[in-house]
Amino acid sequence: MRSTYFDPPGPRVLAHRGLAIEAPENTPLAFERAIAIGASYLETDVHVSADGVAVIAHDPRLARVAGRPEAVADLAVAELGRVDLGSNQGFATLAEALHQFPGLRFNIDVKTDAAVDATVAAIERTGARQRVLLTSFSDRRRRRISTRLPGVATSVGSAGVVRSRLATAVRNRSLFLRALAGAGALQIPERVGRIRLVSPALVAAAHADGAEVHVWTVNDPGDMERLLDLGVDGLVTDRADLALALIASRT
Repeated sequence: MRSTYFDPPGPRVLAHRGLAIEAPENTPLAFERAIAIGASYLETDVHVSADGVAVIAHDPRLARVAGRPEAVADLAVAELGRVDLGSNQGFATLAEALHQFPGLRFNIDVKTDAAVDATVAAIERTGARQRVLLTSFSDRRRRRISTRLPGVATSVGSAGVVRSRLATAVRNRSLFLRALAGAGALQIPERVGRIRLVSPALVAAAHADGAEVHVWTVNDPGDMERLLDLGVDGLVTDRADLALALIASRT
């Protein structure tokens, strides 16, 4: 079954961990704040709990978000739900988020190999395959997810990004197609160090092969406008409020 994730017209604003200006990141409250300002795409991350449940969290450990020494994988999902993340929020499961926000599309970064089975189970249990895009820095992990969920939307991993950049440099379309390996999106930073990844040639190559280019993490309105002028299809941003206002002003 073909994914309908990309069917709504772009450009897309992907609210990075929700709208976490006045809410803890990657919590239902941050997602609600994003929805309130008009976001329809949420970018989030998944680890797995000690009892095998897909849990929404960016970091493997609780230190930054909760000031605790444990790892997400050390605690059962019930314990994670009681962790104080601020604003009366605890860790939510992926299934809870998909169920609570049925009208939204989710961009899900699967952080570990151990989280793959739990992520697949949550998506299948909630019938959310058509409204998720799954990504990972590991291309092997991304391919494993694609095998488990045929037709699901995916983005290339880090090795695929490097290959797509090289393919663009040498103007080799077949190499670019191999770099995509069936993925529907390239989700990339604008540059890594001194190396620019996003260019007119890369955007054109992706579009020629039916893929989108989403750039992360873009928080400055000037950068947003410049990238949209370049033709990128999506902005992954901590400031979905600014990005949505900018896009509305351009229509």
